[in-house]
Amino acid sequence: MIRSVLGWVLGLAGATAAVLSPFRTWYDGRLGRHYRIGDLFGGITDSSAGIWVSILLPFAFAALLTLVGLLLRVRLLVALAGVVVLGFTVLWMVRVGQALGSLTVDGEGNGLGAGVALALGGGVLLLLSAAVMAGRGPRHRVDGDRHGRHGHGRHGRQEYERQEYEPEADHAYDAHPAYDHDHRQHEPAPDQGDTQSFPWRPGPGHPDDRPPPPPDHRYQ
Repeated sequence: MIRSVLGWVLGLAGATAAVLSPFRTWYDGRLGRHYRIGDLFGGITDSSAGIWVSILLPFAFAALLTLVGLLLRVRLLVALAGVVVLGFTVLWMVRVGQALGSLTVDGEGNGLGAGVALALGGGVLLLLSAAVMAGRGPRHRVDGDRHGRHGHGRHGRQEYERQEYEPEADHAYDAHPAYDHDHRQHEPAPDQGDTQSFPWRPGPGHPDDRPPPPPDHRYQ
């Protein structure tokens, strides 16, 4: 949670600094939005540029990448935004140095201005945001039927096996159509009290009520 919040703060701060930098002075009092994108590839000229064909365009694109990356928690997009900001800033510095022969910085406002510092700082903040923010976790695809049976982990699987192989209750056999409901139970012995003078014999039809076999006279 802390990493996500810190990544959001760094990312928004970096994107804001990158977008605001073309509206500050970049060199000798000239604003960054006065430099055309074509000048970064063909050489710096003195001609002014429209706002949407100036160096502001790649910085606005980098800010859009930052917002999408923060919302989707994709660190690669935020890092790409930082690379875009730093890349165009460094390319501008190279072209200005080639056109003027050198880059200078002084306390009177000549040379490199605050816009360049904002652009460089914004790019660094975007890279730090990509490194700090928590990315999206791996997504596991779980089959619904398997998930319902086995649950989560080893405990869920043991619970499923216990339910799968647990013997059915007795009433399930009573409801089975093949169960003999007319099975004759053994009748209990009659209550004769303490004065019963003969042993109890089972009722007729019981296997123990059969007469003894006739004697065999062949061995007498």
